[in-house]
Amino acid sequence: MNYTAAHHAYYDELLEHFADFQLCLVDEEADYPVAVASCVPVRCSGPDELPPEGWDWLVERGFEQRGAGANMLGALAISVPSIHRGKGYARTMIRALRDLADRQGYNGVIAPVRPTLKDRHQRVSIHDYITWTDERGRLFDPWLRAHTCEGGRVVRPCERSMVVRERLGFWETWTGRRIETTDEFTLEGGLVPVAVDAAQGIGLYEEPNVWVAYGAGH
Repeated sequence: MNYTAAHHAYYDELLEHFADFQLCLVDEEADYPVAVASCVPVRCSGPDELPPEGWDWLVERGFEQRGAGANMLGALAISVPSIHRGKGYARTMIRALRDLADRQGYNGVIAPVRPTLKDRHQRVSIHDYITWTDERGRLFDPWLRAHTCEGGRVVRPCERSMVVRERLGFWETWTGRRIETTDEFTLEGGLVPVAVDAAQGIGLYEEPNVWVAYGAGH
């Protein structure tokens, strides 16, 4: 979701301000990027004090602080084009973020992780979802599992990680249908349903992510 208030207000400027903290993995033979990772230094009291807000909070905090007193590296995104997925590049970028935190002298990395398979279970609470395991007893979600395999610790869900509050016309453009009643509906690729307030003409999407922490005190 690129439509949160924090994204609109701060994201592009934040990435430009911290250009040295944005990482790109390049295939040297093809001279083509195969993965990117975005992050920002932040000051926080520790992984166990992280709020129920997530991605939006990290962007806002990073912009307000501009690195002053930063003690952690906040991971905003790891992206791998579909053609290059399944090659281990995402986990390479996790390690790159940890290495960057070490080089810069930070205590570790915090990340509001977006579970990749949660969109198939939009009406399941995030608290229940993160307890699911596969037949081998590992975390069910592959992206959360990748983080834990790289040494990350699941701290807690951040229930309001990315919040999009828009007029119904915005959501009608996404869904291609009229929305006229107070109810909720699922959105393709969404992690939870969108709540509709027809009287106010507003649709509210509050995406849950999962705080994962690496490093000292994690």
